[in-house]
Amino acid sequence: MTDENQTNYQNNPLHGVGLKQMLEELVSHYGFQILFAYLNINCFKTNPTIMASVKFLKKTTWAREKVEVFYLYRYKNLPNPSSEQFKQSPRDRVIPAHQQVGEPQELSLEDAEQEQQKRERRSAAHNKRPHGGKPFGNQRNMERRRVTSGQDGRTSSSYNSNRSPNQGSTKSASTDPWANARKKIQQDDE
Repeated sequence: MTDENQTNYQNNPLHGVGLKQMLEELVSHYGFQILFAYLNINCFKTNPTIMASVKFLKKTTWAREKVEVFYLYRYKNLPNPSSEQFKQSPRDRVIPAHQQVGEPQELSLEDAEQEQQKRERRSAAHNKRPHGGKPFGNQRNMERRRVTSGQDGRTSSSYNSNRSPNQGSTKSASTDPWANARKKIQQDDE
């Protein structure tokens, strides 16, 4: 192993820390309720256990990285990463030698709620539609997403609801790229 690689391992607080150990430290200090409030990962809310959370986080990269970032910058209280380090996954980040691990941040449910509101405001500002209020995605996808409520209170998909009654179970040409070919085959058979 080269000296540079060895230095990188020494300057990475996640080196040698397993996922189970990381979760045990976080849960013993903050508890599952705070973890769910800040990270919004369901494994911390629905029947939370260390083993179930480890199992989920091993399978789910985005959630594992979210927990690792929380561990580094909330629990270990490291300064925010540089833009180059930010682009890397948390396990690949190298902490400069002059930065030291600090005391865990004090977190509360009220602070988590305020942060969630800030994120929602930023998200709403980011998602404003600059193209005349038209929905994102093409018309076909929007038809699939649209759900209407019937008179009996049940919900049903309105996908292909613009079909005429005489079309039966065949799909219209606008939603089925093979509809014209099927129609031609049916005409040839008759």
